[in-house]
Amino acid sequence: MGTQHMVSIKRREHGAAAIEFALLIVFLLIIVTGLIEFGKTFWYYDALVKSTRDAARFLTDSRTTPPLAPSEGGRIALAKQIVVNAASAANIPDFNTGHVAVECDPDCAAPNYVTVRINAYPVTIGGWVPVFTPNGTTSWTGSLSPYTTMRYMR
Repeated sequence: MGTQHMVSIKRREHGAAAIEFALLIVFLLIIVTGLIEFGKTFWYYDALVKSTRDAARFLTDSRTTPPLAPSEGGRIALAKQIVVNAASAANIPDFNTGHVAVECDPDCAAPNYVTVRINAYPVTIGGWVPVFTPNGTTSWTGSLSPYTTMRYMR
Protein backbone atom coordinates (compact mmCIF):
# COMPACT_ATOMS: atom_id res chain seq x y z
CA MET A 1 0.00 0.00 0.00
CA GLY A 2 2.86 2.34 0.73
CA THR A 3 4.38 1.76 -2.70
CA GLN A 4 1.16 2.55 -4.53
CA HIS A 5 0.74 5.71 -2.47
CA MET A 6 4.26 6.90 -3.45
CA VAL A 7 3.58 6.24 -7.16
CA SER A 8 0.34 8.22 -6.89
CA ILE A 9 2.19 11.20 -5.34
CA LYS A 10 4.86 11.11 -8.06
CA ARG A 11 2.20 11.18 -10.79
CA ARG A 12 0.53 14.23 -9.24
CA GLU A 13 3.89 16.03 -9.12
CA HIS A 14 4.76 15.14 -12.70
CA GLY A 15 5.45 18.43 -14.56
CA ALA A 16 5.72 20.55 -11.42
CA ALA A 17 9.36 21.38 -12.16
CA ALA A 18 8.44 22.61 -15.65
CA ILE A 19 5.75 24.89 -14.23
CA GLU A 20 8.12 26.26 -11.59
CA PHE A 21 10.74 26.87 -14.28
CA ALA A 22 8.18 28.67 -16.46
CA LEU A 23 7.25 30.95 -13.58
CA LEU A 24 10.85 31.71 -12.65
CA ILE A 25 12.22 32.20 -16.17
CA VAL A 26 10.14 35.37 -16.58
CA PHE A 27 11.80 37.01 -13.59
CA LEU A 28 15.24 35.74 -14.57
CA LEU A 29 14.86 37.21 -18.07
CA ILE A 30 13.81 40.56 -16.61
CA ILE A 31 16.92 40.59 -14.41
CA VAL A 32 19.22 39.60 -17.30
CA THR A 33 17.65 42.24 -19.55
CA GLY A 34 18.20 44.88 -16.89
CA LEU A 35 21.83 43.82 -16.52
CA ILE A 36 22.42 44.00 -20.27
CA GLU A 37 20.86 47.45 -20.62
CA PHE A 38 22.62 48.82 -17.52
CA GLY A 39 25.91 47.42 -18.79
CA LYS A 40 25.43 49.07 -22.19
CA THR A 41 24.63 52.43 -20.61
CA PHE A 42 27.56 52.16 -18.22
CA TRP A 43 29.85 51.25 -21.15
CA TYR A 44 28.71 54.36 -23.07
CA TYR A 45 29.17 56.61 -20.03
CA ASP A 46 32.64 55.24 -19.29
CA ALA A 47 33.75 55.68 -22.92
CA LEU A 48 32.45 59.26 -22.99
CA VAL A 49 34.19 60.15 -19.72
CA LYS A 50 37.47 58.76 -21.00
CA SER A 51 37.12 60.66 -24.27
CA THR A 52 36.49 63.98 -22.47
CA ARG A 53 39.51 63.30 -20.26
CA ASP A 54 41.73 62.71 -23.30
CA ALA A 55 40.54 65.91 -24.97
CA ALA A 56 40.96 67.99 -21.80
CA ARG A 57 44.46 66.59 -21.34
CA PHE A 58 45.26 67.52 -24.95
CA LEU A 59 44.03 71.10 -24.42
CA THR A 60 45.84 71.65 -21.13
CA ASP A 61 49.18 70.30 -22.27
CA SER A 62 51.34 73.32 -23.07
CA ARG A 63 54.47 71.37 -23.93
CA THR A 64 54.28 72.44 -27.54
CA THR A 65 56.87 74.76 -29.06
CA PRO A 66 55.84 77.52 -28.83
CA PRO A 67 53.19 76.92 -26.14
CA LEU A 68 49.71 77.21 -27.65
CA ALA A 69 46.61 78.41 -25.86
CA PRO A 70 43.52 76.23 -26.38
CA SER A 71 42.10 78.82 -28.79
CA GLU A 72 45.16 78.75 -31.06
CA GLY A 73 45.99 76.47 -33.94
CA GLY A 74 42.54 74.88 -34.17
CA ARG A 75 43.15 73.03 -30.90
CA ILE A 76 39.48 73.23 -29.86
CA ALA A 77 38.37 71.59 -33.11
CA LEU A 78 41.07 68.94 -32.66
CA ALA A 79 39.91 68.30 -29.08
CA LYS A 80 36.34 67.81 -30.27
CA GLN A 81 37.58 65.39 -32.91
CA ILE A 82 39.53 63.48 -30.23
CA VAL A 83 36.26 62.96 -28.35
CA VAL A 84 34.44 61.82 -31.50
CA ASN A 85 37.24 59.42 -32.45
CA ALA A 86 37.30 57.87 -28.97
CA ALA A 87 33.49 57.52 -28.98
CA SER A 88 33.61 55.89 -32.41
CA ALA A 89 36.31 53.48 -31.23
CA ALA A 90 33.97 52.47 -28.38
CA ASN A 91 31.13 51.85 -30.89
CA ILE A 92 28.92 54.63 -29.54
CA PRO A 93 26.30 55.25 -32.25
CA ASP A 94 25.36 58.61 -33.80
CA PHE A 95 28.03 60.64 -32.02
CA ASN A 96 29.45 63.79 -33.63
CA THR A 97 31.22 67.04 -32.73
CA GLY A 98 27.84 68.69 -32.11
CA HIS A 99 27.63 66.71 -28.87
CA VAL A 100 30.93 68.18 -27.60
CA ALA A 101 31.46 71.58 -25.97
CA VAL A 102 34.75 73.12 -24.85
CA GLU A 103 34.72 75.81 -22.16
CA CYS A 104 37.65 77.81 -20.83
CA ASP A 105 37.73 79.72 -17.55
CA PRO A 106 38.04 82.74 -17.81
CA ASP A 107 38.70 82.61 -21.59
CA CYS A 108 40.45 80.36 -24.09
CA ALA A 109 43.31 82.79 -24.78
CA ALA A 110 44.77 82.48 -21.25
CA PRO A 111 42.68 79.97 -19.28
CA ASN A 112 43.02 78.73 -15.73
CA TYR A 113 40.78 75.72 -16.34
CA VAL A 114 39.57 73.88 -19.43
CA THR A 115 36.32 71.88 -19.45
CA VAL A 116 35.34 69.39 -22.13
CA ARG A 117 31.66 68.49 -21.88
CA ILE A 118 29.27 66.12 -23.64
CA ASN A 119 25.94 67.87 -24.21
CA ALA A 120 23.14 65.44 -23.28
CA TYR A 121 24.01 62.45 -25.44
CA PRO A 122 20.73 60.51 -25.75
CA VAL A 123 20.69 56.91 -24.61
CA THR A 124 17.74 54.53 -24.94
CA ILE A 125 17.25 51.90 -22.27
CA GLY A 126 15.43 49.07 -23.97
CA GLY A 127 16.99 49.73 -27.36
CA TRP A 128 18.58 46.28 -27.69
CA VAL A 129 16.23 44.27 -25.51
CA PRO A 130 12.74 45.62 -24.70
CA VAL A 131 12.32 46.65 -21.08
CA PHE A 132 8.79 47.10 -19.80
CA THR A 133 8.53 50.22 -17.66
CA PRO A 134 5.80 50.90 -15.08
CA ASN A 135 3.87 53.12 -17.53
CA GLY A 136 3.69 50.31 -20.11
CA THR A 137 6.30 51.44 -22.63
CA THR A 138 9.08 49.14 -23.80
CA SER A 139 11.91 51.66 -23.68
CA TRP A 140 13.08 54.74 -21.82
CA THR A 141 15.24 57.56 -23.13
CA GLY A 142 17.70 59.39 -20.92
CA SER A 143 20.82 61.42 -21.51
CA LEU A 144 24.48 61.22 -20.55
CA SER A 145 26.35 64.46 -19.85
CA PRO A 146 29.84 63.65 -18.58
CA TYR A 147 32.52 66.31 -18.43
CA THR A 148 36.14 66.75 -17.42
CA THR A 149 37.73 69.90 -16.02
CA MET A 150 41.51 70.23 -15.86
CA ARG A 151 43.86 72.99 -14.82
CA TYR A 152 45.73 74.60 -17.71
CA MET A 153 49.46 73.82 -17.45
CA ARG A 154 51.60 76.82 -18.35
